[in-house]
Amino acid sequence: MGLMRFTFPPGRIGDETVEQAYVSGFDRIPWQVRVRRTDGELVLERATSDSGNLHIPWQVEGHGQVTLSTATLTERPEAYHLPLELARGKIGQVRSQLAEWEMSGLAVPKPVHEKVAEALGYFAQAAVVGHDSKQSVRLAEEAVRLALDAANLLAACYAEQSLESRRSKSQRLGTFLGAELGASPLDAATARLVLETFNTANVPLVWREIETSEGHYCWETSDKQVEWCRREGLTLCAGPLLQFDTQSLPDWLALYEDDFDSLCGFAAEFVKAAVARYRGRVDVWRSAGRVNTADVLLLSEEDKVRLAARAVELTHALDAETPVLVSFDQPWAEYLSRREMDFPPLHIADALVRANLGLSGLMLEINMGYHPGGTLLRDPLEFSRQLDYWNLLGVPLFLSLSVPSAGGDDPLAWRPAKLPSGSWTEESQRAWVARHVPLLLAKPFVHGILWNQLRDSEPHAFAHGGLFDLKRRPKPALRQLASLRQAHLK
Repeated sequence: MGLMRFTFPPGRIGDETVEQAYVSGFDRIPWQVRVRRTDGELVLERATSDSGNLHIPWQVEGHGQVTLSTATLTERPEAYHLPLELARGKIGQVRSQLAEWEMSGLAVPKPVHEKVAEALGYFAQAAVVGHDSKQSVRLAEEAVRLALDAANLLAACYAEQSLESRRSKSQRLGTFLGAELGASPLDAATARLVLETFNTANVPLVWREIETSEGHYCWETSDKQVEWCRREGLTLCAGPLLQFDTQSLPDWLALYEDDFDSLCGFAAEFVKAAVARYRGRVDVWRSAGRVNTADVLLLSEEDKVRLAARAVELTHALDAETPVLVSFDQPWAEYLSRREMDFPPLHIADALVRANLGLSGLMLEINMGYHPGGTLLRDPLEFSRQLDYWNLLGVPLFLSLSVPSAGGDDPLAWRPAKLPSGSWTEESQRAWVARHVPLLLAKPFVHGILWNQLRDSEPHAFAHGGLFDLKRRPKPALRQLASLRQAHLK
């Protein structure tokens, strides 16, 4: 049994933080872990005694709550001082990325180096005073704040210079920027703003809504959405054809949940029907989604991978000229720390890519700030590093994003989420877009970005995550996306 202990300042770690903390290895894959608070310490128990990194949400002045990581730590009898280790981890990450990008030719402005040096100074002071003292905590917290300041400046610098370099070769980037259209046609005002903002749209093709009873299809809404996209000249994504969650799979499949061969047959028939109907009009197929996270129909991990592989194979066989994607939810895989599972998402993706099924790329679904079922908040530099990690697979990446614009309850959201009142605002949603989306556009291997929830005025998965509010009014994040499209994209 592996054990790690951390001391922390009084009042800094609540129940929700305990639920979210986890430990990963050098491969960034979380280990299953049991986390508890006891006598002013955070205690993490694992089945392995290998060295690892602690990841934990932490409130930082000027940055709000952000998930921070320690450096790689070995097990030892005495407890680690958590604020000090978080400072060490963040400073080390920033210095490592700074050196890597400078070697690649990035011109790093002086304020970044100054912030890093200042953070190092505070960290050094915190390391030599009593770790349980208020002074050590204050110094370590200031080191974290300065390191995050440096990280944000560095990420913005990379985004600006990389975009400038890409734009020098092509006046406008061909990256897709789009949104999920939802379950109903758009009203005229919404449609106008969508066309001003995006060059791409995603028609969901939800199996549950199309085949409400076995063998009977209703394509009316999808037909209208596809026709509108083609008429308006939008790049058209469609799917996921198979999305592994309870709101996407038909209820009648429950009759066959212990008959995998029948489930495969029904799934294959739906995929064939959808591809045959829209072949030649769809520009990108999303054949399967949330392959790695859902717990539906008694399907094992292997069952879901087999279904996803079959969906890719069928889609490619029926429409060989159109790119085919599979999407993975929660790409940091935080859920592995609390669930016993065999296959991390990157391993599943690697297997599908290597199988030569006709898979053209991967989509990463990132619902930022939602718990449970979403991705913990990360700063832009960590966001960039995780995308680089997925890029090791060597295939085009697409992003499906949502970020809340308010805290508290959302009457039309069907997924439970803990969003404390006041934790998010429309302005913070816009600011997130302004910080992160340019970074995504700067990466040549990112071929497309979709906002996966357009409207809060129809039933949706993630609370307050749309670009139009309950009264169908556009949020500031929509205008931010429009300005980015106008500045950089075709």
